[in-house]
Amino acid sequence: MSARVIVFFILVSFLIDSCNSPSGKRKSKVSGSESKGISRFFEVTKVVDGDTFWAEDGTNKSVKVRLIGVDAPEARDAFNKKRGYFGKEAKAYLTKLLDNKRVRLEFDVNRIDQFGRTLAYVYLEDGTFVNADLMKNGYAMVMTVPPNVNFADYFLKLQEEARENRRGLWNDSND
Repeated sequence: MSARVIVFFILVSFLIDSCNSPSGKRKSKVSGSESKGISRFFEVTKVVDGDTFWAEDGTNKSVKVRLIGVDAPEARDAFNKKRGYFGKEAKAYLTKLLDNKRVRLEFDVNRIDQFGRTLAYVYLEDGTFVNADLMKNGYAMVMTVPPNVNFADYFLKLQEEARENRRGLWNDSND
């Protein structure tokens, strides 16, 4: 083999190894965990809107969590986003669901979004899958952002069922 080919393979091997090493991974703000899911539960401290909340992560800084795969209407005007139809209801529903509760977080491929929020699939201690519950009851719509697609088909199915059964924002009598 030529020297160039050998150098090329060494560089490629080095790059692959650095991507797979713990120092090559972007750590979640949630206690720096490298596992796919967090087995412990975190206390919810504040609901921002129908798809975002704050949780106590055991440090002196809380973690802002954005639910993967769902998009709830905005609850209020903020920045360049306007309050959306059924936004207050979506926030109220998530608040009721998470009020005085603890949650477990599971991650997909990307753990942090462009705004620094932790991206997660969220479960209550009783096993309720929060992301799916919002979709099933019509408080959010599907928002798939690759590569975080583990439940995309499931969420589409739940959204379609909510729409067919006129639940939540799909209910014409909400006007």
